[in-house]
This record gives sequence, C-alpha cells and structure tokens, in this order.
Amino acid sequence: MIDLCAEGKHDCEQICIASPGAFTCNCNAGFTLNDDKKTCAVIDLCAEEKHDCEQICITSPGTFTCDCNTGYTLNDDKMTCTMIDLCAEGKHDCEQICIASPGAFTCDCNTGFKLNNDKNTCTNLDLCNTVEHGCEHQCISTPGSYYCICPEGQLLAEDGKGCGTCRSANIDLVLLIDGSKSVRPQNFELVKQFVNQVVDSLDVSAHGTRVGLVQYSSRVRTEFALKMYQKADDIKKAVMNVEYMEKGTMTGLALKHMVENSFSEAEGARKNIPRVGLVFTDGRSQDDITEWAKKAKEAGITMYAVGVGKAVEDELHEIASEPLDKHFFYTTDFTFINQIAENLKLNVCAEESQGEIEVKDPCACESLVEFQQATMSTLEQLKTKHILLYIAPVH
Repeated sequence: MIDLCAEGKHDCEQICIASPGAFTCNCNAGFTLNDDKKTCAVIDLCAEEKHDCEQICITSPGTFTCDCNTGYTLNDDKMTCTMIDLCAEGKHDCEQICIASPGAFTCDCNTGFKLNNDKNTCTNLDLCNTVEHGCEHQCISTPGSYYCICPEGQLLAEDGKGCGTCRSANIDLVLLIDGSKSVRPQNFELVKQFVNQVVDSLDVSAHGTRVGLVQYSSRVRTEFALKMYQKADDIKKAVMNVEYMEKGTMTGLALKHMVENSFSEAEGARKNIPRVGLVFTDGRSQDDITEWAKKAKEAGITMYAVGVGKAVEDELHEIASEPLDKHFFYTTDFTFINQIAENLKLNVCAEESQGEIEVKDPCACESLVEFQQATMSTLEQLKTKHILLYIAPVH
C-alpha cells in the first residue's frame, strides 16, 4: 500500500490517517478539526463558558481549571471562592474597628474617637471641647458622648442643658370636648379658645408635655393624637381648625375611646409620664359613664371635669379624680369658661399618681399647690358673683 502519511506526503497539522494512496487528517485530544480538514483549533471551554468557575477560568486544550481573584481563596470544590477576611482571622492591628476587604483591611474608631496617623490606634475626643454642647453650667465628656450638670441646689432642665430651681412637670394631656348640638356653634368657638388657654399654660415639646384632642357627640373623633404636634402654636392652630360635629352627647363612649386609644403608645403616650384627661361637657350624657370613668382612674389617668350650663354635676363628680374640689369645675355660662382656664394648670403630684405612674419632682407638687390655691380663690370670687358654682358631693 502506498502510505502517504508515512512518506510525509500530506498536509495534516497534527494526525495523518493513511488509506491506500490517500489520507485523512485528525486532531489531538482537546483540539477540533477546522473546516479545511487539515488544521486544528484548541477547544477553549472557558471561552465557550462551559465551566463552573466562580471567578477565574484557566483554559487548557479541552479542559479547564479554576482560580480566584486577589484576596480570595479557592474552596475545596475547586470552583467557588471565599474572601480572605483578615479581620475575622484576627490578622490586623486595629485598636477598635477592623473593616475587611478582600485580602486586606482598614481601621476605624468608635463614635467619639478619632483615628490616629498610624491608621491603627484611636484617641478619645473631648466632645465638650469639640462640639456646641449647649450646657448652661458645665459639660462632662464621656467616651463618645457628654452630659451636662448644674450647680449644687439646681436641677437640670428637661432639655438636659439648662439649669433652674424647679422643673415644670411634663404630662400627656388628652382633652375630650363636647361637640353636641346643644353647645351651639358660637359657644363651640369659646370651647376651642378655652382649649388654647390651657395649652398656653403648658410646656409643650417632644420631650415635654404632649397634648391630644378628641371631640365627641353621637360618635367620637380624634382631632389629633398626642404624638401629632410638638409645638404649642401648631396645636393651637389645629384646635381652631376643628369642625363642630353638632350631634348627640356620648360621654361614656368618649371616655372609652380615651382609655383604649388616646393614651396608647401608638398614639404617642409615654411610659412613666403622668397621664391627664380633661372632659368638657354642657349636658347629660346619653350613655352610661360609670364603667369608663372608673377604668380611666384605674388606668392611672388623673381626670379633670369641666361642666357648663346644663351639665350634670353627679356625672362630673363621677368623672373627676379626688379630691373633687381640685378636679371638678362648673360655670353656668360659656362666656365665663376662660375664668377656669386662666387658673387651670395641669400637674400631678406623687401622692395623686395612680397605677404605675410616679412623679418624684417636688417642684411639680409645689406648682400644683399654688395652682389649686389660686383656683379656689378665683372660684370663691365667682361664687360671690353667682357666676361659678361648686356643688359638693353628698356623703
């Protein structure tokens, strides 16, 4: 047989397969025969994406191997990669915070510290000397923070910065105002003015006193919750925008709404802050008030009752907290309710706290005593003029 392959009379690049007087070409493993039937091309599985490498594919004829980027190591499956975390491995010099990157790290410091020039260690910042702390008397630096102190004999204000001899007691106050038809539109405007007079006597802020308003008639409507406003001016504006409901008088339903909803944390009531409710009405309730008047007090809410015109004293007595002469007010005419508002300062002393509420600020109690004395003086003057009446309960 004439063997052209053996005689070298062929054009095959890699493998020559002889046949009598002829030949065919083939390729080694990992290569494929080109269209010219003579030359060969490498089979590149990486280029064809016929591999399972997570990061780097290294091709070889007809096969491949996997590798990883810098800062990563190849896992036992020889395909996937894991970041080399020098922070987790403890292979770093950071004093406080190590921030990992593939095969490397950078250092950082906790709040209140700064990174030194060595990029590893940290130095405590003296925040009293580096920020506008606002302390009225003295600023004390702590790691990453600071606090204010006052001279001996003075108390730190609620803002944590100012000093004074007394702090006003902060409360969560919800007012329930009667929007029944008997009130009449012009008198309802006087009621709104009464509410705003009460607001003017309070230290309203996010961390100070909060005020919520509920109007009731045949149904109950929250005008704004305790958490809604943090400034007295915003509250007063919202009060003047309240629309008169002009229907029935469901005082019991309003008390239920106050206990179950108005003083919930969802509506802005706070733990360990005295809760005060003030009910303003001009007539007999069309539903029973006994159950929810009792539950309000059991829930630790100090209740004030203000009645006008045809309001029923027995119901108001039931609503108001003890002692009645300090929590119950009545006037015959809407035009004189401002006399009550001028003296009505809503604070709660420790001995009056109920449930889990406790106020330990003696200044708040002093303020309440002064308010009660001023109120009783005004009440006596109004009694003389046959304007304002207090009807004592029969024991």
